[in-house]
Amino acid sequence: MSERAILDAIRVDHVRADVEHITRTIPSRLAGSENQRRMAEYSAAKLKAAGIEANVFHVPGLVSFPEKGELKVLSPVPMTIEANTLGHSTMTPPEGLEGLLLDVYTGAFHEFDGKGDPRGKITLSELSYAPARHEKQRIAGIVGAAGCIMMNWGHDTNASVPWGSVKPLWGNPTPENYRDEMPTLPCIGIARTDGLKLPELAKKGPVRVWFTTKVENGWRPIQVTVGDIGKTVEDDFIVLGGHQDSWYGEAATDNAAGNSCIFELARVFAQHKDALRRGLVLGLWAGHETGTMVGSSWFVDRNWDRLREHMCAYVQIDQPACLGTTRWGTASNAELRGFHTAIDKRLLPGRDHHWRRASKIGDASFFGLGAPMLAGNGAFTEAELNATALANLGWWHHSLECTIDKVDFDWMPDHMRIYAAWLWELLTARVLPFSYGQVAEQFIGRLNELAPSGKAIGLDGALARAEAFRAATARLDAAADMWRQRYVRDGTRDDEPALHLNRCMKRLGRLLIPLESTSIGTYGHDPYGLTPQTTMIPCLYDAPHMAKLPEADERWMLETKLVRQRNRVADALADATTSIDDTLARLK
Repeated sequence: MSERAILDAIRVDHVRADVEHITRTIPSRLAGSENQRRMAEYSAAKLKAAGIEANVFHVPGLVSFPEKGELKVLSPVPMTIEANTLGHSTMTPPEGLEGLLLDVYTGAFHEFDGKGDPRGKITLSELSYAPARHEKQRIAGIVGAAGCIMMNWGHDTNASVPWGSVKPLWGNPTPENYRDEMPTLPCIGIARTDGLKLPELAKKGPVRVWFTTKVENGWRPIQVTVGDIGKTVEDDFIVLGGHQDSWYGEAATDNAAGNSCIFELARVFAQHKDALRRGLVLGLWAGHETGTMVGSSWFVDRNWDRLREHMCAYVQIDQPACLGTTRWGTASNAELRGFHTAIDKRLLPGRDHHWRRASKIGDASFFGLGAPMLAGNGAFTEAELNATALANLGWWHHSLECTIDKVDFDWMPDHMRIYAAWLWELLTARVLPFSYGQVAEQFIGRLNELAPSGKAIGLDGALARAEAFRAATARLDAAADMWRQRYVRDGTRDDEPALHLNRCMKRLGRLLIPLESTSIGTYGHDPYGLTPQTTMIPCLYDAPHMAKLPEADERWMLETKLVRQRNRVADALADATTSIDDTLARLK
């Protein structure tokens, strides 16, 4: 068996047939609906037809069914604007909500600077992912706004009215985060064509608006489909996943296309499972759209012991082959970058490639667990993004216009070849194809950025441990490369060195990924789109702010918090270095 045999076995016509079937017969797959249950059963049937053990799990989920809202401009020029209530919005009073409009562009914290008192105002923001809708709502609530209007992205002529969730709370709630992280404001989405009228009206005087929301928020059973290819519960494995629920309409790119890719990859790898060194777990999640990652976080929570011990990586497929994309874009944890970039460039020579550090968006529910993730799709150019208000998922995203014509089936074969090549390497390599030099560089780079403001919390000591970790990663990467050569070139049959190296790599993920990508750490989830997650080591995000505070209670309390987070970072880096040293000692 070889990678070539796997790539030759892929049938893109199967992918197209599944996309056509799903969009035609199971549209509007909102989690908690009958169609979402039907989709979960279809996913299970596809996996079983490929000879894969598959189950549908019925999970209680806090989900949302939003409906049309109403929006009226009262002054300076009366008008009525079409609106959709956003998922998990709160309900307006029966008489509606009225207030002055405050244009805050992206909706980030800094956008409120110099714009007067936001309390009681209704914010207008752009519906991009900087920050996400969930974080726009959370920020508006923190500063005292009364409600949110979010205009769609896309070209200025985009008349599509968007759906989307504003629930920051990741997954199902606990008693504590239900109190602190659920939405507090009524929120609606409007078309970009209408949204752009509002700043123009403001030139004529203060804009006063009125709107109502209509939404059903509550607990319903949702369905998660899980399949398992080969090996036993005692073996290592890769998770391949993507969400199978959607908003209203066909939701072709989001995510019928992704689900169909998973079905075809599952079919091919099931046929060749005897050639695999690791197992492959298939996850078709629900509660992504209307619940904020309920299904994938439930899967992590309820399979913790096996995942913690044996999961090596998560490959996510969400919105592949979007129409109009020309670049190849990837998001991954740094330890995966070298291996997948080599595959990407080999299979897509001459095409523009773009990489970014994986952040906790989408169904990235595995970061607390400590498993690295990898995702890749066609991507728009910078010029295209700038012309469409950063519509990186297409102007049709989360609207009724997300139809099958938005899937570029001529682009799909390249997507499938890359996904298959990634999985082949991850599933068959004797030594996992991870390298850690870039991980160390990310830690050192961020700690150096924070150093001027971090002296008071002892970041110099954490930086010293990061530098020791960097030296250790050089030794680990060299040893891993040496053993890869021995296995491939020399035909070495002794599995014990690979076992030690792979165990070490999993351990490094468990120690460091919760620090790279979360504030809360291992046993919980940050709110979706949390601003500190835009940086490496989110738990230290507030260090520059602390340095600007006067010597008083606010500074002292924040300093206490940050010292504890600094200790967490330093300990993890030291433990990672020890793990590497112990592993290398066993290889001698």
